[in-house]
Amino acid sequence: MNEAAVNEPEIRDWMEQFQEQGYLVIPNVLSAEKVKRLNGIIDELVAGEEESLAYNIYNSVERHPEFADLMDNPTILPLIVNLLGYNIQLHISHLTIRKPNPTEAKTATSSFINWHQDGPHPQFPSIGGLTSTYYIKACFILSDMSEPNRGNTKVIPGSHKQPYNPTHKDVSQQLDGEVQVCGKPGDVFIFPQNLWHAGSPNRSNFERRQLFIGYSPIWMRPIDYHVASEELLKDADPIRRQLLGVISDNKFNYYVPKDEMVPLKSMKLEQG
Repeated sequence: MNEAAVNEPEIRDWMEQFQEQGYLVIPNVLSAEKVKRLNGIIDELVAGEEESLAYNIYNSVERHPEFADLMDNPTILPLIVNLLGYNIQLHISHLTIRKPNPTEAKTATSSFINWHQDGPHPQFPSIGGLTSTYYIKACFILSDMSEPNRGNTKVIPGSHKQPYNPTHKDVSQQLDGEVQVCGKPGDVFIFPQNLWHAGSPNRSNFERRQLFIGYSPIWMRPIDYHVASEELLKDADPIRRQLLGVISDNKFNYYVPKDEMVPLKSMKLEQG
């Protein structure tokens, strides 16, 4: 794993790109050895599932400690803190696998997903057609997504910061300005829930594997669980405990925490 500390200028450069485009790809976050281990674990998980063209495995951090380790990755977590704030938690962990599907056959677990913004139903409130950033996902790319049409995520750059209504929602038809996000195994793709995006069909001979780790304010109900399991909390350090949503017995502190309850504050850069 890449354990090197991320320097302040690098974080600020990433923040600027994220705020302008609404997404960014950070290369070589995971080592080849780490990617190989994660794919071995995925092979074992899939072997226990019913055969399918697509798999969606939620609460992935419960499936293996190597998945859980991704939530406090030393390259990604400081960036998330500086994009979303330090009073945050793990919101979702979601493994997606898309096998080659040139005929675009629909499956029970969604082999492809049309254009959308993430969020609940009804959607997050918006003002003047704009929705704030409520959570951010880091997508750990675990297969070769270096070329388009391999089930890549599609995005509309800048659509998080201006009113945007797509002319259609069908991912198989191209939208003006769309980008297919490409990356190699070990790269990480980061985007907020209010960026318009879609999961395109996999028309290639390559299997798509991506593991999404999402972060939200700690006062928001997470998707993975209501309360983190004892297994996840066992031997967790203060930062991991915060990410797992355990900071105080007083629920008011989730809205207004004391500094000692949110150790992620140490990763917050001074205002530039």
